[in-house]
Amino acid sequence: MNKHYRKENNCLNCGSTIQGKFCSNCGQENLEIHESFGHMMNHAISDYFHFDHQFFNTIKPLLFKPGYLTNEYMAGKRVKYLHPVKMYIFISIVYFLLAFQQRENPTTVNFNVKVPSGQQTKSKPEKENPDSTYEQYQATQLKLPASKRDGAIIHWGTKKSYAYSKKYGKNSLEVFQEQVQHNIPKSMFVLMPLFALGLMIAFRKNKKFYVEHLIYSFHFHCFLFLFSSVVILIQLLLPGSWTGLGSALAILEIVVVLVYFYKSLRAVYHRSAFRTITKMTGILLSYIVMAAVCLVGVILLTFSLS
Repeated sequence: MNKHYRKENNCLNCGSTIQGKFCSNCGQENLEIHESFGHMMNHAISDYFHFDHQFFNTIKPLLFKPGYLTNEYMAGKRVKYLHPVKMYIFISIVYFLLAFQQRENPTTVNFNVKVPSGQQTKSKPEKENPDSTYEQYQATQLKLPASKRDGAIIHWGTKKSYAYSKKYGKNSLEVFQEQVQHNIPKSMFVLMPLFALGLMIAFRKNKKFYVEHLIYSFHFHCFLFLFSSVVILIQLLLPGSWTGLGSALAILEIVVVLVYFYKSLRAVYHRSAFRTITKMTGILLSYIVMAAVCLVGVILLTFSLS
């Protein structure tokens, strides 16, 4: 698409001298200010298709060439691909929206066991809590010997629980679960750098910079969330009676992710099959531990700030 460039060589954004079509100082394109509607739309559409071109250039190798994008990025070939962080933000938003939707509408897997009529068991009546308020709880604690009173952590947790119940009533548990759920995506910006640190330790003999491991971490999580989004979307579209296929897709997802992880490690770190598998096992175990710690951190932080 044709663009109308200014004849003057001064940058309107920063004032630097321009040689060519773009300012070498700030990067702004030296376009005419007063464009017609047609040229303005042409410019916007051109920028859109430039992003569109980058998107499709990135998605194909991300899905079908494990480790390729990381190697391309570290080789300096970056213009034709989406930036890893920008791509991760876009894909993670889609993934977590679908994941939250799946949690609200679990149509594919149902673990609720229906008890036939006439065989329903009577639930035991819940024991009423004599301390219906935090003030009553404090009074009860003061009556106990010092050795039998709740510790500082339990006391703090009990205080927050009463505050939650007072604020949200019977829906306090559901509200808390929803708050934790919406804080989990933020924890990924802690988990992914930790994952990159684990890669740096495991493959320290490769003598790569930390940022190289971090770029790999972004690319791997982009694939993980993109492929998981496809699986979740299929599961959401399945009829409720097709639970077997939904479970098979979940197993297939795990297998595909493990194979992709192995192949991408081979492509980026160039280790033997045996060494890659052993290091991959250690990284996965440490990743599970880090994910659990991050989840506990999210729960505690959500509980304390609410």
